[in-house]
Amino acid sequence: MSALLDERKDPIRFLRHESSLTWWREQRQYFDLYTSEAVFFELAKGSLLDTAKILAYLDQMIRLPVNADVVGAAVAYQEQLLMPREEAGDAVHLAVASVHEIEYLLTWNCRHLANTNKLRHLQVVNRRLGLLSPFLLTPDMLLREDADANPSDKSKNKGKGNDSDKGDAIA
Repeated sequence: MSALLDERKDPIRFLRHESSLTWWREQRQYFDLYTSEAVFFELAKGSLLDTAKILAYLDQMIRLPVNADVVGAAVAYQEQLLMPREEAGDAVHLAVASVHEIEYLLTWNCRHLANTNKLRHLQVVNRRLGLLSPFLLTPDMLLREDADANPSDKSKNKGKGNDSDKGDAIA
């Protein structure tokens, strides 16, 4: 979410910002977008970014609760050394996506979340918890092949993200 508003000029942040804006403009209509109460809690702690602008994006998403199942999964991720113990944020975001069976978790956090080296570990922990594992991706990785197709041409879009077949993504 922060990459949508991060306009710092260092090359990596700039590219992430541009990529995130492009994904938001061109891809978001193909997915049901979710956020969680955890994001609002983080915003309340203070941010260097414009909270009003962030809320404008978040208002376009469905808010998922952080309930006892989410907290339990987040604790398990930390206990199993899947997520860092010092900071619960990444564990909670992952737990929200897993518990609520969200198909994709979009993030630029490649150290703790969108990291293929953690995928197998996540699958093992989630299987033990009886949870599905979301795909952990950067916005650059979640692009629809038929995004250039005319959305009104139902024959090209059948089974590929029309209103009855959208994917779920948490941002």
